[in-house]
Amino acid sequence: MRPMSSAPPLISVLLPFYNAAVTLDETLHSIRQQTFTDYELVAVDDGSSDSSAEIVRNHAREDQRIRLLQPGRQGVVGAMNSALAAARAAIVARMDADDLMAPTRLERQYQLLSEQPQLAAVGSQVRLFPEDDIQGGFHEYVRWQNACVSAHDIADEIYVELPIAHPSLMFRRDIVLILGGYRDGPFPEDYDMLLRLHHAGHAMAKVAEVLLHWRESSGRLTRTDPRYSREAFARLRSDFLARDPRLHSGRPLVICGAGRRTRQRAQLLLDHGFRPVAWIDIDPCKIGNAVQGVPVHPPTWLDQPEKPFVLSYVTNHGARDIITAQLQGMGYQRGRDYLMVG
Repeated sequence: MRPMSSAPPLISVLLPFYNAAVTLDETLHSIRQQTFTDYELVAVDDGSSDSSAEIVRNHAREDQRIRLLQPGRQGVVGAMNSALAAARAAIVARMDADDLMAPTRLERQYQLLSEQPQLAAVGSQVRLFPEDDIQGGFHEYVRWQNACVSAHDIADEIYVELPIAHPSLMFRRDIVLILGGYRDGPFPEDYDMLLRLHHAGHAMAKVAEVLLHWRESSGRLTRTDPRYSREAFARLRSDFLARDPRLHSGRPLVICGAGRRTRQRAQLLLDHGFRPVAWIDIDPCKIGNAVQGVPVHPPTWLDQPEKPFVLSYVTNHGARDIITAQLQGMGYQRGRDYLMVG
């Protein structure tokens, strides 16, 4: 048994859980096998009715770094904020009750935060499991997410999707507390947190290693709760994008993608009072038409000396790569002249 030190640990691992008895024991073992040992585990029972709390107690009897809190049913955001308030360390690592840490996760992420004090948060690459439960779309999303590693990548791609898997996140506790902790609302709280960090000017990056094994299941909260629906992500994304300084610089705004679904997603931004000077599409049937009185042009129209600011709402990954190559071939720079939007 490892005795509890009176000095604060270097890392607080936050683990909210609710009826997670099937996976929780395996998760706890992965945490306890970390090569970095100066941590505490703050496990918050969100009103479980199964044996989850007893599983945590059994581990806590063997390891005094583990603390069990039972504030009752609060919901996932309330449970995370309870854990955040109870944390004693300046550095906080998130963890979910059905995922697994690679043995060096805490060590490698703490090292990156220590070496780069300008970073407010770090994540890692992830591996999905079990393989039989993973659909093709989720594979593609994780491929994209694992390619977002540097601070520039994450900042420039943050309006595409959630660029860091939340249970892989490690952050500086005081910065998140200044931002108000996690927010509860009709939106994904993890994406909201990263967007608020980004808009507050904080840099985020990743360790370019798979340090989290991310479990997929049909019963996951992100699969069943409307706060994690595509519509909820799109509304949240548009609200933050509408406040981005680059859209208020006076440059003409152009939107790539004139299909019906693209227009529906872009409309969430346009409802904030924006009006593009052009829509761009590769479909010859659309070119020459108008959307809300705004002409539809081919991509070659963008090749002009005075560059507009371009938002590409095309979500197909292959088409996104083609558009990126076209824009860069015309001298557009990601982040400065264009952004990809999910």
